[in-house]
Amino acid sequence: MDLRPLGRTGLSVSALSLGTMTFGEQNTESEAFEQMDFALENGITLFDAAELYPIPPKEETQGRTEEMIGNWLTSRGARDKIVLASKVLGRSVNTYYREGGVPAVLDAKNIEEAVNKSLRRLKTDVIDLYQVHWPDRGTTGFGSNPTVFRPPEMHGDEVSIEETVDGLERIVKAGKVRHVGISNESTWGLMRYLHAADAGRGPRVASIQNAYSLVNRTFETNLAEACTREDVSLLSYSSLAQGYLTGKYRGGALPEGARKTLFNRLSRYEGPGAEATIDRYVALAEEAGLIPAQMAIAFAVSRPFMTSVILGATSVEQLKVVRGALDLTLSEDLLTEIDTIHRASASPCP
Repeated sequence: MDLRPLGRTGLSVSALSLGTMTFGEQNTESEAFEQMDFALENGITLFDAAELYPIPPKEETQGRTEEMIGNWLTSRGARDKIVLASKVLGRSVNTYYREGGVPAVLDAKNIEEAVNKSLRRLKTDVIDLYQVHWPDRGTTGFGSNPTVFRPPEMHGDEVSIEETVDGLERIVKAGKVRHVGISNESTWGLMRYLHAADAGRGPRVASIQNAYSLVNRTFETNLAEACTREDVSLLSYSSLAQGYLTGKYRGGALPEGARKTLFNRLSRYEGPGAEATIDRYVALAEEAGLIPAQMAIAFAVSRPFMTSVILGATSVEQLKVVRGALDLTLSEDLLTEIDTIHRASASPCP
């Protein structure tokens, strides 16, 4: 497994990472253990979690993912064999995350409460990479990189990035977290975090976790340059467009046990132009004699700004298929065809 530097931390992580948001909802603990065993045995060193998980978020399941990871770490004695990542959620109107039934925000008090709970669930003394799941401020849309800008809703009590940085600094100094990252953030937000660190305020951001796929290449517009020049690692999520780029939903199909079938909450990948563009990529892979899922992952892994592609699966068999993407080298002709489709359709699923 290819290992790549994680920002300026001195750590290296595998080119593929294990996403865990299915643990505790679509996956039982024994199934989660099977996935984590497979990942470790196949050189996947970064495991990514969040206090929010599993997905879809519900009060009765919140935190279950971290609990399963903690049980596995204890059972396998594997804490020193992986880079453990988790996230504190951004502003949320839901009141079941914090003591006292109050909405969550990204100030020091909320961050400390969140990390303490995650540490208990994960059964560890320290989290290697602790990420801000999404901004506290209002944004045009989830992911912070829209293709159409609309004035966002403003919060009168918005927590500034500088305040959030202060909270992150406290938990790093306390030894609860080694390094910090951000997620679903814009270029403006990233640069504000970096500016704070350059001014001596808080820890430096090591990574950004944003969506990146054949149908969402918005990262390339500004963030790719910023991250490359500033040594900030991209950890991409949804590089299979939540399953759409496997082709399993073609023609309106609803496979048993699939996320859309169960939860019907994949609207990010169902906007104008999405279906036709996805069909073109799936057809291109098939014409080239490739498994569509492997082409999509191989493309993401091969980007010069990519550090690690996070894999979300519900079975070891799915992980085996996607793991096979590392054995692919996409030809220049195929990459040219991919870019041709992209230029004609841009990013229909930002």
